[in-house]
Amino acid sequence: MTTHDTSATALNALGVLDGIVRHTTVHGIPTLFAPRPGEITAGLVFRVGHADETLPTSGITHLVEHLALYRLGLSDLHYNGATASTYTLFHVTGDEDAVVTYLNSVCEALRDLPMDRLETEKDLLRTEAGSRGKGALSQMPLWRYGAQGYGLSSYEEHGTRTLTPDQVRHWAETRFTRDNAVLFLTADRVPDGLDLTLPAGRRFPAPAASSALPDTPAYLRGEDGHLVFTSVLRRSTAAAVFAEVLGRALFQDLRQKGGHSYSAEADYSPRDTDFATLTAYADALPQKQDAAVGGFVDVFARLRAGRIEQAELDSARGKLLKRYDVPDLGAALLPSYALSLLTGHRILTPEQHRAELEAVGVADLREVAREAWDGGLLQVPTRGADWAGLTAAPQFSPSGVSGTLHPSLEDDDVTLIIGEAGVTLSTPGGLVTVRYDACAAMTTRPDGARCLTGLDGFQVTVEPTLFGDVTAERIAVLDKAVPAAAVVPLPARPAQEIPQPRERTAPAPRTPADGSQQTEGRGSAGRVSGHFVFVTALATLWPVLLVTLLVNGIQEPSIRLPVIAGCVLEFWLLHAARNLYRTGQPTTPQ
Repeated sequence: MTTHDTSATALNALGVLDGIVRHTTVHGIPTLFAPRPGEITAGLVFRVGHADETLPTSGITHLVEHLALYRLGLSDLHYNGATASTYTLFHVTGDEDAVVTYLNSVCEALRDLPMDRLETEKDLLRTEAGSRGKGALSQMPLWRYGAQGYGLSSYEEHGTRTLTPDQVRHWAETRFTRDNAVLFLTADRVPDGLDLTLPAGRRFPAPAASSALPDTPAYLRGEDGHLVFTSVLRRSTAAAVFAEVLGRALFQDLRQKGGHSYSAEADYSPRDTDFATLTAYADALPQKQDAAVGGFVDVFARLRAGRIEQAELDSARGKLLKRYDVPDLGAALLPSYALSLLTGHRILTPEQHRAELEAVGVADLREVAREAWDGGLLQVPTRGADWAGLTAAPQFSPSGVSGTLHPSLEDDDVTLIIGEAGVTLSTPGGLVTVRYDACAAMTTRPDGARCLTGLDGFQVTVEPTLFGDVTAERIAVLDKAVPAAAVVPLPARPAQEIPQPRERTAPAPRTPADGSQQTEGRGSAGRVSGHFVFVTALATLWPVLLVTLLVNGIQEPSIRLPVIAGCVLEFWLLHAARNLYRTGQPTTPQ
């Protein structure tokens, strides 16, 4: 039975909408409704999404969504579910009976998830992820946020490997509750027959944002043919207008005037209660990439300087105002009102929003442009963007760990260090370190392979077949040190998929191929052993003996050969000391 709760605390935020949409509660769930001719569209939204998860449990919200929809099967209903960073939506369009059936079925499933389907749905989610592929924007969250919170959208859903029925059930019981939900319907009344009974809980605030960028504006190297810019802005009407102005300016300069890009656009998308993400994108042919980057920077420089034509502002404002020139306005605004209520963002009436749009001026846009640029991250297909005043996003860790050294069997200049505090991969370019107390996840293979991902997004893969002396005892150090909650067991690999050392090639100066934070193996470290001390002492004392021999026998012709032999020995001692420090062996392993 449908019940109506007039609790002032549940509906207080909706008071400003009187006369636009109606509101009540259904089984404790705040409910918004406004009429629209034709079939009813309904949405049940929960304040939980990818950003609430951890890397080992990533995919758990998506999994609950799939399980909740399973019993509907091949229904003729027009329905679906969607899991985003901060919310999960179950939506349906149909007649009143169909909508009631759908919503009741979803809530019934959330109360008692079909756990016999758990492993099958995990397989389906992995198949779905494999078919999506990677887009030009896919790595931007990782670089900005790391391997946590809003950065998890850059990663595969590790939870589809390891989540247990108890974990999934607990997630549904605590996150998919009546106190963490909002319902909206395009109807003039709440349909009879709804049973939306869900457990009590609490409203979860949007997760706080992490940061993997020590300095902004920053840039990173991406794929050829794509230029991407993202920034985080305070949510405001002026910021939404600026996104429209930026998109139009990019289209005009990069496509219409310069002919550098086919697609050039910008988007403004709310991230949480107080902040939104600004995204700009442009494509380019390889021979025009430099020009596209230059044109993009020029557009931003113009907007930051406040050189914005009134016509640009009026055009952008006009597009946003058209949102209100639709029939059945209340029904059209229901989804955005539901999300604002769910996240605690301020709710504006159409009149209030129109007034704010009309008040936006060029000076407001200039301030937003400066804020956007100052917090920006630019992915360029070219060599860099230092010339534009941007700092390279960090490709290496600031420090390494001490421990046992394991030389690469493929490259003399690469060394893996397994320590008590973490692991470091050392390459000529720098260090990549993952500390155990900041390990977001460690995947494990039965063959001994381990892949550690830090909360900052850096990643080190330990392949026993590719490094010297990575014994079971050294792998046990990792297994003991990494928290159990961060471990993600993976299935055994076929023998042909276990990597083997490549044939050695002459070392050459290298730079990161794509600047990815997930690129492994950077840094230098060493180990002081008894052999190292002994050889270093010999290398230090031997030149003294040589000088003494040379001074005392300088007039003797026969002294030349012993001196030459002594110099050769000194060279060998220095070389041996270096290798003992780096690899623990006096000669380079072959």
